Amino acid sequence: MTASLPFRVGYGEDAHRLSAGRLLVLGGVTVPAERGAEAHSDGDVILHTLADALLSGVAAGDIGQYFPDTDAAWKGLDSAHILKRALEVVRERGYLPGNLALVVTLDRPKLGPLRADIAANVARLCGLNPAEVGLSFKTSEGLAPDHVQARATVLLVRAGD
Repeated sequence: MTASLPFRVGYGEDAHRLSAGRLLVLGGVTVPAERGAEAHSDGDVILHTLADALLSGVAAGDIGQYFPDTDAAWKGLDSAHILKRALEVVRERGYLPGNLALVVTLDRPKLGPLRADIAANVARLCGLNPAEVGLSFKTSEGLAPDHVQARATVLLVRAGD
């Protein structure tokens, strides 16, 4: 498919319940925490959200179509694989990510000390400069202490522009 617009915008979001005995992985970085995300894959809400935002930006569906949670082949999947596939689809459709804006909602643990590590890893996975990855952390103010959620907006630019 040939890219027709010079820019496109994608949006994604994801949430997972937190439970003991699971790792908390955010942006490909393992976060020291008492609870992690319940999920069919590794539950990385940042990478899931980002993959959905990339796919939505080129009208290519969502990660559930590519990696259904009913397929045992994807059990415990590293979410970097999901993101890699979404980036391939974006490139096949003639676009590249220009910049990313991510917001993570989690009450505990506090993520500020990991901001640079998470942003750098997300940038590396997407082939971007860390300055092109905006990363904000919020709490639910106690409204949803048992889950982690992320939202993402991506700007896609036509390849070659």
